Amino acid sequence: MKLKTLAACMVAVLGLSLGAGGEGGLSLIGAAQAQAKVSAELGKHLTAVQGLLKGGKYKEALAKLRDAEGVANRSADENALIERMRFAGAQGASEPDTMVRAYEALKAAGKLGGSENLQYLEAIAGTYGRINANAQALNWANRYFKEGGNSAAMKAIQTRAQFLSGDMGAVIKDTLAEISAAEKAGQAPSKEKLGLLMSAAEKAKDQNAYGLGVEKLLTYYPSKEVWAAAISGIQQKKGFSDRLVLDVFRLRLATGNMRGEPDYMDMSQTAAQAGFADEGMKVVEAGYAAGVLGQGKDADRHKRLKDFMTKRVAAVKEAHAAAVAAAKEVKSDGNALIPLGLAQAQRGDVKGGIALIEEGIAKGNLKREDDAKLYLGLAHFMGGDTAKAQAAWRGIKGSDGVGEIARLWLIHSRSAKK
Repeated sequence: MKLKTLAACMVAVLGLSLGAGGEGGLSLIGAAQAQAKVSAELGKHLTAVQGLLKGGKYKEALAKLRDAEGVANRSADENALIERMRFAGAQGASEPDTMVRAYEALKAAGKLGGSENLQYLEAIAGTYGRINANAQALNWANRYFKEGGNSAAMKAIQTRAQFLSGDMGAVIKDTLAEISAAEKAGQAPSKEKLGLLMSAAEKAKDQNAYGLGVEKLLTYYPSKEVWAAAISGIQQKKGFSDRLVLDVFRLRLATGNMRGEPDYMDMSQTAAQAGFADEGMKVVEAGYAAGVLGQGKDADRHKRLKDFMTKRVAAVKEAHAAAVAAAKEVKSDGNALIPLGLAQAQRGDVKGGIALIEEGIAKGNLKREDDAKLYLGLAHFMGGDTAKAQAAWRGIKGSDGVGEIARLWLIHSRSAKK
């Protein structure tokens, strides 16, 4: 004699959530089994199993299923009910190998398909992940996506398994794809996603991916701390050229990341030595305005630097016209015109400074064309023409630090107050 299955029993059993002890928080839903029928003897055992499951006694429930398996002449539907209960109990007991055995039995009997199959795969992967069996979690997560799944929760399980199993290449590739998809949809990638990219890139020693992560953080979640890390990272990269130290200081000043008295002192003197006396003077004045210079035991030293800069500005201004004339006389290249143009822009004649830089670029035979483009962008930015500044910086591809500096100026220019 057959009895109608205990629908309430199976709804409760298959409502066990992956999130109750694992990743994703997805519920296993099994409406089809509610239509099955079981014998009175089997129903008695399954009712007992149900009570144990509802009470959270998962291991006891699994043991009790042996009584159900002892019932002879079971139908295919009855066997399926046993395996579904086994799966639910194993999930609660964090025994993914047993879940796999139940899943494979259901699959072989043709009792799983479509969305239900994907839910079972997700539960298996999540449970393996919960016990840190990362290789198995990754294997089942990959199978889930191969069979057509697209759950965001499952993607998180897959990524976690990739990361913890050491497959940083896959993490970087997938995370970059997700970041790109978010941007194409007009959305900002999450901080967590960018942090994952940077963590994986750091472990993989992938400087390009790490740098991209930092740049995305600056674009979508800018902060003084992130800027400080990004700027410091330029000088730490292999192949960084010391000629760009002043340009690093310029980024620090522009983003509010000067590190106290030494930075103001060093930048002002470095600028003056490079022929940018007006810039050096402005740095000293900024140090005084910030309350960093002009105070404490070194106040006299700061005053001497300020006096030196005042004299230096006057001397450079007096010699500027002759220097420009001499640079224009050089027919073979435009190298000398580039720094003179930037210096003129810093002095306040932005239009004239830009003209000199452009003339130098037009002459050609430049030792460092990327530096010329960087200076041209700075001059345009000083004059408030952000579009032209960005156009100049986009063309810079150097690998000695100038490319990274240009990209950071691009990012800064998008959010800087005009």
